[in-house]
Amino acid sequence: MRSVRPSSATRRPRAAARAGFPVPAAVALVSALLLTATACESGAGAGGEPAASASAAEDGHGAIRIPDHLRDKLAEHGIDVDKWRDGAWKNWDRDDWLREAQDFVNPIIENLWNPDRMRDAEEPGREVDAGDLSGDRAVSDPEPAPVRARPVPPAYHENAATAGKVFFDSPAGSKVCSATVVRDPARPGRSNLVWTAGHCVHAGRKGGWYRNIAFVPSYNDAARPAAELRSAGEEEIAPYGVWWGDWVKTSAQWIEQGGATGGEGAPYDFAVLHVTPEEGAGGRSLEETVGAALPVDFAAPAVRRVRSVTATGYPAAAPYDGQTLYRCQGKPGRLSVRASDPAMYRIGCTMTGGSSGGGWVATGSDGRPALISNTSIGPVGAGWLAGPRLGEEAEDVYRAVSEKFAGR
Repeated sequence: MRSVRPSSATRRPRAAARAGFPVPAAVALVSALLLTATACESGAGAGGEPAASASAAEDGHGAIRIPDHLRDKLAEHGIDVDKWRDGAWKNWDRDDWLREAQDFVNPIIENLWNPDRMRDAEEPGREVDAGDLSGDRAVSDPEPAPVRARPVPPAYHENAATAGKVFFDSPAGSKVCSATVVRDPARPGRSNLVWTAGHCVHAGRKGGWYRNIAFVPSYNDAARPAAELRSAGEEEIAPYGVWWGDWVKTSAQWIEQGGATGGEGAPYDFAVLHVTPEEGAGGRSLEETVGAALPVDFAAPAVRRVRSVTATGYPAAAPYDGQTLYRCQGKPGRLSVRASDPAMYRIGCTMTGGSSGGGWVATGSDGRPALISNTSIGPVGAGWLAGPRLGEEAEDVYRAVSEKFAGR
């Protein structure tokens, strides 16, 4: 999640912030933002230019595979697939960082996301000062009391089958978000769609698409502690495989406005991935593989009428380690980050960075559980989370990805 930071005049000592104390409402609504999870501009150097490179991929990764619909796009952008596999993807020069909505490319590099790399992916720790939130305080409800995040019981496949992690590479290294398997209207019962946050796939107004984006459902399904995972194999960390994004779409508002400052773009901070297995899954879809997919409700009740929502994710910033799944449940209120944008949902929750993109589930308009939002922003010291209310823009993104693969 992208976090809200108090202005320097009211900033608490770092020890207090990391201890998990909530930021008062009066401070939160005039505070500056920083990224503590999946930084929109992580690794940016002076003048907003991205760092040239960060962590390198391990040697010994496997062959590169390119979905048919990406071959022409790779050639169009002059990408040599062999050089890409061997490390050219680490070039984050501005001219080579593809930005536009139609420019997404994500060749599959087999074995790139090995257990060590997945385990070590982290939320960025670099703090970015920014401007004030300028939302309408009359629209925002009082800051909710913190709600302690509770661990999801293992096995996750039995208790939260649609939850998982999104991994990706940014200029600052390997990063991680949370995500949810959702239904595909064009392929009932056979969905390959995943819902996450826009800032987990695209850097926003000063950057482009992140690279090597992959989804791992039921990551660490048995909830093994971090110390034990150091010797765990891929079948324990990724029991349902690694699924690469062969197409991703986020909102135009996120691409144009999103960034590390002021919360801009947060009400449109959502994305949909279409995924394909790194290794053959016998023709089975993601939904068939995990056995579940959530519907997405774009006509969910107004914030005040939602009685309860459950947010799920893999928080990675202290005091969490990113290896186990947590959830929070509560009645949402409203948070306005800019008067001209829709108000967001906000709930009390102590989850931290790494939970970005995790699904928010409530009773949908048909009376059944449905995804109605995803984690986007929260305060530095934890205490609450906010997510966009999914409306027309979100539905357009969702249907565009679905329709692109209809009939395939």
